Amino acid sequence: MMITNIEIVPGKQITKHLGLVQGSSVRAKHVGRDIMASLKNIFGGELKGYTELLQESREEAVSRMVSQAEAIGANAVLNVRFSTSSIAAGAAELFAYGTAVVLD
Repeated sequence: MMITNIEIVPGKQITKHLGLVQGSSVRAKHVGRDIMASLKNIFGGELKGYTELLQESREEAVSRMVSQAEAIGANAVLNVRFSTSSIAAGAAELFAYGTAVVLD
C-alpha cells in the first residue's frame, strides 16, 4: 500500500478513484507522563512521553485508514492529512484521512 501526502504519483496513473478513507485514535494522558511533563514545564525540554503518545496515535490512525482502503480495493492512499483535536480533558483524537485510489 502506497501512502503519500501528494495528489499524484509521478510515473503512475490513477485508474480508479475510490473515495475518502479515514482512521482515528483517541488517547488519554497517563499520570506518569503528566508528572514528567510538569517537570519539563519548569526546566524546559521536549515532552518525550507526549511525543511517544502522539506517535503511537498516528501509527494507529494510519493503520486503520489503510485497513479501510484495503477493504475497498485500493492500492494507494493519496493526499494524506492528519488532524488532532481535544476530545475531553486529558484526551485527544488523532485523525488521518486521504483519498483511496488504484494506481497502475
